[in-house]
Amino acid sequence: MVRPRGRERAETVRHDVSLLTEQDIYFFKEGTHTKLYRKLGAHLISVEGVKGAYFALWVPNAERVSVIGDFNQWNSETHVLKQRPDSSGIWEGFIPGVSPGTRYKYRIVSRYRNYQIDKGDPFAFFWEAPPQTASRVWNLDYQWGDGEWMATRHQANSLDSPVAIYEVHLGSWQRVPEEDNRSLTYREMAEKLAEYVKSMGFTHVEFLPVTEHPFYGSWGYQTTGYFAPTARYGTPQDFMYLVDHLHQNGIGVILDWVPSHFPNDAHGLTYFDGTYLFEHADPKKGFHREWSSYIFNYDRHEVRAFLMSSALFWLEQYHIDGIRVDAVSSILYLDYGRQEGEWIPNEYGGKENLAAIRFLRELNEAAYGSYPDVQTIAEESTAWPMVSRPSYVGGLGFGMKWNMGWMHDTLDYFSKNSIFRKYHHDQLIFSIWYAFSENFVLALSHDEVVYGKGSLLGKMSGDEWQKFANLRVLFGYMYGHPGKKLLFMGGEFAQGREWNHDQSLDWHLLQNPPHQGVQRWINDLNHLYRAEPALYEQDFVTAGFEWIDCHAWEESIISFIRKDKNGRDMVLVVCNFTPVLRTNYRIGVPRGGYWREALNSDSEVYGGAGHGNFGGLEAVPFPAHGRVNSLMLTVPPLSVSFFKNGQLV
Repeated sequence: MVRPRGRERAETVRHDVSLLTEQDIYFFKEGTHTKLYRKLGAHLISVEGVKGAYFALWVPNAERVSVIGDFNQWNSETHVLKQRPDSSGIWEGFIPGVSPGTRYKYRIVSRYRNYQIDKGDPFAFFWEAPPQTASRVWNLDYQWGDGEWMATRHQANSLDSPVAIYEVHLGSWQRVPEEDNRSLTYREMAEKLAEYVKSMGFTHVEFLPVTEHPFYGSWGYQTTGYFAPTARYGTPQDFMYLVDHLHQNGIGVILDWVPSHFPNDAHGLTYFDGTYLFEHADPKKGFHREWSSYIFNYDRHEVRAFLMSSALFWLEQYHIDGIRVDAVSSILYLDYGRQEGEWIPNEYGGKENLAAIRFLRELNEAAYGSYPDVQTIAEESTAWPMVSRPSYVGGLGFGMKWNMGWMHDTLDYFSKNSIFRKYHHDQLIFSIWYAFSENFVLALSHDEVVYGKGSLLGKMSGDEWQKFANLRVLFGYMYGHPGKKLLFMGGEFAQGREWNHDQSLDWHLLQNPPHQGVQRWINDLNHLYRAEPALYEQDFVTAGFEWIDCHAWEESIISFIRKDKNGRDMVLVVCNFTPVLRTNYRIGVPRGGYWREALNSDSEVYGGAGHGNFGGLEAVPFPAHGRVNSLMLTVPPLSVSFFKNGQLV
């Protein structure tokens, strides 16, 4: 009997090879496996001296699965995988001769409705550069040089460390205009970005999602490759070099990560095996109409394991120092972005997504359990309690949370004419009432400079001089306020136009003194912030903050003290939110001695008018604001001034 040629060639796949153990299957089905990238996907190995690739794919509703690619002319008859005899739904096989760089997909034939489709590998380490959509067989070999950083990074990432984050979109930070306006590669970015961030005094960079994404205009927030840096700028090793080089320059790396939803591209996760495998079948739970994307099914154990493995993959394989989890509110709430009747309540009739809560807690427990010296950060915009509190006390377990309330209130305040700000004084000081309820990051992010919102500079009220002065006040107020700091690229030199992902930042603006002044102000703020423990050590406890005067609403002036842990050093912050110069302005202070004027945003070097206090003042025993000592200050117009007092306890 002559067997069909396709059947004969299919036997070139060895089905007696597996990287999966019974324990792997158990944890996978339980939803607690956090290292699936070591087991599923494509792995270059040798079997009995024969080099090739082992493939494993979770497709429980498949009738047939083939690997198609460069090595078999994309013929689905030649290399057919075999379903494991357990109930895992995993198909696997070893294909000899497959080499690094090989392009491949999976031809999946479903059990249902004769559905078949070619899919990329959910666990691929590398993909073709978009708009091409094939996965690539790849290894992650790399010789790291950041051993010193990794051994000591707990000092840079702890909650009582200075954290000033520079948020970056890789494709538009700088471009090469003489080469068709192309983006920088990962390796080009490494040299330029490290030098710039280090000189500016930022402690960390945060990259908008680097995970592979088909639509560049999504900025990475619609992901198809949860285990691969985008091929637009180079290989996985090139991205490792970028991280490595930043680490060697003392700069931490945070990644945006999107476990909330994924796009509907045919080669991606949607309707993966002819069923709604990664997403919910019911669109009331499984589809974001606002984003035209699909919502992960956190009820499915294997999906939770997939997502947790993705997060820990970046921490392990790429030495990432933090994960910023996008759109946490959309994960937590079943009614997010939906009207009445468009969502399905949980088993208790509530709007909370119970499976998602479990997922987030397990994610944070796994991340901190394996890497206690990293941080997970939630972008969560509601009043959900205890986002940054441990799961064992009922929290979600994140290390920090973006302070969206501070951002909205503060930007709205700065958009108002200074004449009317006294009527909105409560909007300015309200954030302190809840500042210590979470471990907050004060974020002026990319979200505030897109979709017609204009630039930060454009949001400021007043004439041109006042706009720049207001922007300096905004930044100074942020650095004085409790909480870690984040600033999107371009803001540090007062880019005037809204961010455009297809263009480089407007670096040419630095030829103009007002923009130079803002950049120097950010530079000096970062260096003061890092040098003064009073400005960061007690960001998240009330002992680190003390109002001097929050009631001067008529003058739109606030003053407060920041303290270090041992009580030795104090920093006084005085903010004037009007263009009125105040002379002989008395401020009570907690103790006597000399108060050095460490920074003043009205200095001429920043573009200010040059009013100040001649480097500092001696406190006098004259009561004010309930304190026995006080300073008689000159408070410059539209300014923030920092005064340092150091004294042994």
